[in-house]
Amino acid sequence: MAEVKVPELAESISEGSIAQWLKQPGDHVEKGEYVLELETDKVNVEIISDYTGTLSEHLAEEGDTVQVGQAIAIVDENGSAAAAPKAEAPKVEEAKAEPVKAEQAAPAKEAPKAEAKEASSTQQVIASPAARKLAREKGIDLTQVPVADPLGRVRVQDVEAASNAPAAPAAPAAAPKQAPAAKQAPAAKQAAAPVEVNDDRIEVVKMTRRRQTIAKRLVQVQSEAAMLTTFNEVDLSAVMELRNRHKDSFVKTNDVKLGFMSFFTKAVIGALKKYPLLNAEIQGDHILKKNFYDIGVAVSTDEGLVVPVVRDADRKSFAEIEKNISDLAVKARNNKLGLSDLSGGTFTITNGGTFGSLLSTPILNAPQVGILGMHTIKTRPIAVGDQIENRPMMYLALSYDHRIVDGKEAVGFLVAIKDMLEDPEQLLLQG
Repeated sequence: MAEVKVPELAESISEGSIAQWLKQPGDHVEKGEYVLELETDKVNVEIISDYTGTLSEHLAEEGDTVQVGQAIAIVDENGSAAAAPKAEAPKVEEAKAEPVKAEQAAPAKEAPKAEAKEASSTQQVIASPAARKLAREKGIDLTQVPVADPLGRVRVQDVEAASNAPAAPAAPAAAPKQAPAAKQAPAAKQAAAPVEVNDDRIEVVKMTRRRQTIAKRLVQVQSEAAMLTTFNEVDLSAVMELRNRHKDSFVKTNDVKLGFMSFFTKAVIGALKKYPLLNAEIQGDHILKKNFYDIGVAVSTDEGLVVPVVRDADRKSFAEIEKNISDLAVKARNNKLGLSDLSGGTFTITNGGTFGSLLSTPILNAPQVGILGMHTIKTRPIAVGDQIENRPMMYLALSYDHRIVDGKEAVGFLVAIKDMLEDPEQLLLQG
């Protein structure tokens, strides 16, 4: 017998919740094959078996919290050889029983066969982790979900469509719940624990592990850091004119659109070089000054905000930055980010303007000590010399940790970003 254990995930992750078992007791598993999906604070991770054999037992149920290094399943490495006789045993019984009670024997054996076939086909469904999670929440059998993907992969929108069909979910929902009686326990435990509401107009929804972690960390940052926000505004006329002149040739040359994020990333890096304390972090009574620039870019997903990181952004061209951000955003929305994509950022940029936000005070992404908030672009009348002109203006917000960053540095940092964006040729002259 061999144990499947929760592997080391990342320095900041010590536990996770079992989102879904991909293999059930009695299933054959190969070394390197996925056996379960684990939901962590940052990403969903599929855990593999290090052994070949038969999965004989689950040591934890779906929804349970498990620690790194904890045994969660047992694999019988001799099970593959022993599985064949077990499968043949019912055939012998069926042959013996048939002459005595032919009519009763057939129905008695048909039910388990159908049930086993259904369980097997469920495991073979190809679905994204987000689709599997949504199906679990809505009680939908993935084998009954109509698929639009030409490769047969079940996506979130397929599950949504199935949940809106009145008759489809009803039939499959009954079978899985009745089959494993032992699995009623975790569900009952979850239902009994949290909140009782006597108003049928109120829907009680359990927070996902990721949302719980986001909530805990945001409160923790506000209680531990001396957070302050300073504001400025930037005239984006020059950036927009530069983009308009080069956007077509940029796409042809680099196969990616020239967006605003590369300009802001370059401007942030230039300002960080002038004000290095905003690229640092605090550990105890020490300051860690970082001489590299791994810029986090906040991305909104269905399960909450994540911050994938553009590595060594100071060494990348505009096109490389745009490609990195685009690739990371797609991975985030498809729940494909790895732990390496999310760890180790030195400064974060968040763009509430994509949702129409005019002004906000972003919260620090600990242990970082600075975060820049971008906002929506509004054409407003601005005094330019002795004239009033309509210009595309954006409010910028810098939240920072006042424990190591003084107001003078914070304001200087934001003014440096403003100056570089209003004269974008400076971005090409960075050292």
